[in-house]
Amino acid sequence: MPSIRLLCTTALIALAAPVAPAFAQPSPTATAPAPLATLVDEVKLPYEQFTLANGLRVIVHTDRKAPVVALSVWYDVGSTFEPAGKTGFAHLFEHLMFNGSQNAPGDFFEPLKQVGATDLNGTTSFDRTNYFETVPKPALARALFLESDRMGWLTPAITQAVLDEQRGVVQNEKRQGDNQPYGLMKYPMFAELFGGTPYGHLPIGSMADLDKASLADVKGWFHDHYGPNNAVLVLAGDIDAAEARPLVEKYFGAIPRGPKSTPPSVTMPVRTAPKTIVLKDSVPAALIVRSWAIPGLNDPDSVALEVFGQVLGGLASSRLDNALVRKEKLVVNVSAGAYPNALLGMFQIQAVLKPGVDPALVNQRIDAILAELLAKGPTADEVQRVATTNVASTIAELESARAQAATLAEGALYSNDPGFFRKRLAELAAMTPAKARAAAAKWLTRPALTIRVEPGARETYQESAPVAPAKPAAEEAIPKGTRGPLPDVGPVRDIRFPDVTRTKLSNGMEVIYAQQRAVPITQVSLSFDAGVTADPDGKAGTQNLALSLLEEGTTSRDSIAIAEAEERLGASIGSGSSADRTYLTLSLPSTNLGGAVELFADVVRHPAFAPAEVERIRATTLTGIQFELSDPSGLANRVLPGLLYGSAYPYAKLGNGSGDPAAVAKLSRDDLFAFHRAWIRPDKAKIFVVSDLPLAAVKAALEARFGDWKGEGAAGVKAFAGKPQPAGARIVLVDRPASPQSLIQAGEMTPLDPTGDLLVAITANQVLGGGFLSRINMELRENKHWSYGAGGGFNWLEHAVPYAIEAPVQADRTGDSIQAIRQQVRDFLTTKGVTEAELTREVNGATRELAGRFETAGAVLGAMQQNDIRHRPDDYYDSIAQKYRALTAPQLDAAARGALDVDRFVWVVVGDAAKVRPQLDSLGLPVEVISASSLAGKAPPATK
Repeated sequence: MPSIRLLCTTALIALAAPVAPAFAQPSPTATAPAPLATLVDEVKLPYEQFTLANGLRVIVHTDRKAPVVALSVWYDVGSTFEPAGKTGFAHLFEHLMFNGSQNAPGDFFEPLKQVGATDLNGTTSFDRTNYFETVPKPALARALFLESDRMGWLTPAITQAVLDEQRGVVQNEKRQGDNQPYGLMKYPMFAELFGGTPYGHLPIGSMADLDKASLADVKGWFHDHYGPNNAVLVLAGDIDAAEARPLVEKYFGAIPRGPKSTPPSVTMPVRTAPKTIVLKDSVPAALIVRSWAIPGLNDPDSVALEVFGQVLGGLASSRLDNALVRKEKLVVNVSAGAYPNALLGMFQIQAVLKPGVDPALVNQRIDAILAELLAKGPTADEVQRVATTNVASTIAELESARAQAATLAEGALYSNDPGFFRKRLAELAAMTPAKARAAAAKWLTRPALTIRVEPGARETYQESAPVAPAKPAAEEAIPKGTRGPLPDVGPVRDIRFPDVTRTKLSNGMEVIYAQQRAVPITQVSLSFDAGVTADPDGKAGTQNLALSLLEEGTTSRDSIAIAEAEERLGASIGSGSSADRTYLTLSLPSTNLGGAVELFADVVRHPAFAPAEVERIRATTLTGIQFELSDPSGLANRVLPGLLYGSAYPYAKLGNGSGDPAAVAKLSRDDLFAFHRAWIRPDKAKIFVVSDLPLAAVKAALEARFGDWKGEGAAGVKAFAGKPQPAGARIVLVDRPASPQSLIQAGEMTPLDPTGDLLVAITANQVLGGGFLSRINMELRENKHWSYGAGGGFNWLEHAVPYAIEAPVQADRTGDSIQAIRQQVRDFLTTKGVTEAELTREVNGATRELAGRFETAGAVLGAMQQNDIRHRPDDYYDSIAQKYRALTAPQLDAAARGALDVDRFVWVVVGDAAKVRPQLDSLGLPVEVISASSLAGKAPPATK
């Protein structure tokens, strides 16, 4: 779905996308980090460019690793171009670009879904609006036709009805953001910090300005800013400039130039004295945000400020983390960084206080830590760790063709240089502590803006009131197009999934491996047969606390040493869990394989669970639980599982969130060690690896660090005896006062067999609730514009298959939205089953998108794990296209009707009970109202 991007991402992370390098294979057991220069040499992004006569700048990067092409169109217009009284226009117009054009009327997603597009979206920032999609190469002509048609032939398709529809969608997008904890802080922050500049308001705009937008206004916006001479088109992937030029000329060449966008006039705001703003919000912990205005990304100080920011609060071993989180335990989370936009930027420090800590004390400590770093500067080792971390994340994050295209487009649009990343990379590699300190001293000794958000009743704000909808507009005829039909799509060949090899370490641990040579990275997932259901009964939160502590100290390294080691290696260690599996993950530049695996093994095998660290992370966890109880999704997720499974079934533990606060408060070190012995052990584990390195090198590294690992004591056992006991149809309303939106969740336990192949049922749900074009989303978002997005799907667990729907909706339409969802599901299951057009769309989309679905190592790694837990063959995806093509509409209807019954749905609504309860009483279902606070440690609603 189209969305906004409030800040440009740190340019150090958007340096470049790598191509396959030639370098010596690392020793699988060597532990010393590779030199920074070695990593820098692995980052390359060659390109060619040309410009059409109408001013359209075209950049092409060739990457043949997958038969796909990423298109990225960046327009030189963002929210900073908006005049007073027309805030939100750039973002609103982004939405309008997805509602069809003169020669391609109807929803923009439809023809691209048919061709198997992936990564399809648009975003708006302060400085630009962009649109992007990745398509199979045989569909490139169609994608170029569609992008060119909305560049040159959009306005005839913009009707009053389309404007009213998207205005409502955008207003619900705004409500959804405002409804989050601390969701209102951003408005005074930008207004105060950048007041008097074009950066003083957010891209989302104001309710009042959005409501005033007229048809003439938005058509004028298009005329003034959307000409080809204000755009950059990037093609990245299975294409070169010789192939691209005639296609681009054919589809874009006839579009006339438009007025040249005039960059906004920006002067650096000057604050003569510090200022503090105090806000109240329904949050469990105070938040301090300190901000300074800084120059944009083309300024000579930009990279130095970013390095300084990461040393101060960006690295895991940052000065603020080490002092305020680890040692003094004053805050539960802290961060700092520089966030440059094109013309201005923001340097920011954020700290979430430990409940009960005096904000004045935290402010004093921030002052002192910042002052010391400004006086002495960072160390050479800190600067080196910043550079290594950023280069390594660049190699991994920009593996996809879409990211490659975005990097080149950003450089061209903001800096008139597609290769601008090279300059920043060179500057990063050459950065000195003195230069970082000097830049920070120049900008961060100026008076700052501080915003403090304290727990309390959220202050009312005018924009939370629903805006009266415009009168329904009469349907307007769109003039017939003159460009002919959409280009045909050539044959898209079926994919061949990467070869998967299974082997074992000497202790019996299975290694499941696939090779991806495109980029020099290795990704490892150590998967344990544990998951949320492994939490001991009566001790909800044990697993979460244990996993949170793994990187906080081993028997030979403390938490700072672990963080610094990761940073020197450019490695990233993570953890997580699903209902049925617990994951410990490792991502690294392949040249540092030996050192990263050694560190990973130490973290996995030898946790210290040091008493001081246990108490610190316990406090952080308890605060996090309180945040879950203030967040709409966190609240709903604590209620629905108990209704679906019954309180005695293991999957009801999914409703515990991060834990029961009473239980977490009592957990001992012995509990944590017991969990680790029972579940984080080799006989519960499989190691999944995707790497550019050969299996022999990967296996040798794993064998050296894990081959002698043995389990201790009895392994854990999950008890899935019996069946789920779902509750009867009802509505549970969680009262969250002053919510501008309601979050609706609904679900039922299906009779589907989790050990079977659910392809038919899942494909049927794509029509009902599984994508942007699904009936539920189109009804609530596009037809009713009561929601920013809604949908549903089957949650395919190892022992059960529930179905769930989620829909954030404007508060005054909560009851209507439930009724609309029920009607859509009922119609789908009875008189309005899958149409032939929907079947064709889903089959075409599902088979053609396979070309780009496994472009990245992460996607391959995820598919390997899904195949394993589903007991499918490793080459499952080699034949899936044939299975899709064999599907029929009656098959899909039968699968859906056999799985779903809307009359058995249970409903959870999180919203303002005073506003919402009257809407629910007329729906014919029993309604139970509970408070948010009652969900802390309380058993799920009883089954009846």
